[in-house]
Amino acid sequence: MGLGGCIILIAVGAILAFATDWDMEGVNLDLVGVILMAVGLIGVATFSSIARRRRVVVPPATRVVDEDPNRRY
Repeated sequence: MGLGGCIILIAVGAILAFATDWDMEGVNLDLVGVILMAVGLIGVATFSSIARRRRVVVPPATRVVDEDPNRRY
Protein backbone atom coordinates (compact mmCIF):
# COMPACT_ATOMS: atom_id res chain seq x y z
CA MET A 1 0.00 0.00 0.00
CA GLY A 2 1.45 3.34 -0.98
CA LEU A 3 1.21 6.71 0.61
CA GLY A 4 -1.98 7.51 -1.29
CA GLY A 5 -3.72 4.43 0.06
CA CYS A 6 -2.75 5.35 3.62
CA ILE A 7 -4.12 8.87 3.19
CA ILE A 8 -7.37 7.46 1.78
CA LEU A 9 -7.69 5.17 4.83
CA ILE A 10 -7.22 8.14 7.14
CA ALA A 11 -9.81 10.19 5.22
CA VAL A 12 -12.41 7.40 5.13
CA GLY A 13 -11.83 6.69 8.81
CA ALA A 14 -12.28 10.35 9.71
CA ILE A 15 -15.50 10.52 7.71
CA LEU A 16 -16.86 7.42 9.44
CA ALA A 17 -15.80 8.58 12.89
CA PHE A 18 -16.76 12.25 12.78
CA ALA A 19 -19.10 13.00 9.89
CA THR A 20 -21.70 10.24 9.93
CA ASP A 21 -24.63 9.60 12.18
CA TRP A 22 -25.70 6.25 10.76
CA ASP A 23 -26.73 3.50 13.11
CA MET A 24 -26.03 -0.07 12.03
CA GLU A 25 -27.00 -2.97 14.18
CA GLY A 26 -23.92 -4.80 15.42
CA VAL A 27 -21.41 -2.34 13.91
CA ASN A 28 -19.97 0.67 15.70
CA LEU A 29 -19.02 3.02 12.84
CA ASP A 30 -17.14 5.35 15.17
CA LEU A 31 -14.85 2.50 16.21
CA VAL A 32 -14.40 1.35 12.60
CA GLY A 33 -13.42 4.91 11.67
CA VAL A 34 -10.87 5.15 14.47
CA ILE A 35 -9.39 1.78 13.49
CA LEU A 36 -9.08 2.88 9.84
CA MET A 37 -7.36 6.11 10.90
CA ALA A 38 -4.92 4.17 13.10
CA VAL A 39 -4.09 1.74 10.29
CA GLY A 40 -3.57 4.67 7.93
CA LEU A 41 -1.21 6.41 10.36
CA ILE A 42 0.77 3.21 10.88
CA GLY A 43 1.00 2.87 7.10
CA VAL A 44 2.26 6.45 6.69
CA ALA A 45 4.90 5.91 9.38
CA THR A 46 6.03 2.64 7.80
CA PHE A 47 6.10 4.12 4.31
CA SER A 48 8.11 7.16 5.40
CA SER A 49 10.67 5.05 7.27
CA ILE A 50 11.14 2.75 4.26
CA ALA A 51 11.37 5.70 1.88
CA ARG A 52 13.98 7.35 4.11
CA ARG A 53 16.16 4.20 3.97
CA ARG A 54 15.98 4.07 0.18
CA ARG A 55 17.50 7.53 -0.23
CA VAL A 56 21.19 7.02 -0.81
CA VAL A 57 23.47 9.97 -1.31
CA VAL A 58 25.82 9.29 -4.18
CA PRO A 59 28.97 11.40 -4.21
CA PRO A 60 29.66 13.22 -7.45
CA ALA A 61 31.87 11.38 -9.90
CA THR A 62 35.50 12.45 -9.84
CA ARG A 63 37.29 13.12 -13.06
CA VAL A 64 40.58 11.33 -13.73
CA VAL A 65 43.09 13.41 -15.66
CA ASP A 66 46.06 11.75 -17.35
CA GLU A 67 49.17 13.69 -16.41
CA ASP A 68 51.25 12.61 -19.42
CA PRO A 69 49.32 13.30 -22.64
CA ASN A 70 52.13 11.74 -24.75
CA ARG A 71 51.95 8.34 -23.08
CA ARG A 72 50.60 5.58 -25.31
CA TYR A 73 48.56 2.68 -24.06
